[in-house]
Amino acid sequence: MSENGTDDGELTHTDESGEVQMVNVGDKPDTARRATAEGEIHLQPSTVDAIRENDLKKGDVLATARIGAVQAVKHTWETIPMCHQIPITNVDTEFDVRDDRVVLSVAVETTGKTGCEMEALEGVTTGLNVVWDMVKAVEKDADGGYPDTAIRNVRVVEKEKRELER
Repeated sequence: MSENGTDDGELTHTDESGEVQMVNVGDKPDTARRATAEGEIHLQPSTVDAIRENDLKKGDVLATARIGAVQAVKHTWETIPMCHQIPITNVDTEFDVRDDRVVLSVAVETTGKTGCEMEALEGVTTGLNVVWDMVKAVEKDADGGYPDTAIRNVRVVEKEKRELER
């Protein structure tokens, strides 16, 4: 298999003249698919405590981040070029609030012709960006910077595909 995921070395997102194109998945069978992505935002311990105690002026950080993550999943096809619009059948979000970070896991399910990894990744990155937005007032240093704030380790941690029972 080549680096770009094809067996014959051909690029999948360009045509013969080099123009960008969406991959035609019309002939592929519908399958049940699930992808889970995960990432983390590192914060000051005092910020994590405020998240736990729901003591931030902007409101409930995790509830707002959950909404942002789900919205991002549903709109992935609008932000990633050549990404197919797929029917999202389920989105699960899970937060793990640790001493110096918040870990977000987003699992996306679909039944269709293409996977949902990009949707899971979009959910994680947007959810973590929402956390940052909700806590930025308390994360800023005296110069207006964010020396302790960082989004890290965003990755796909699980991918499943199974044929539909007929």
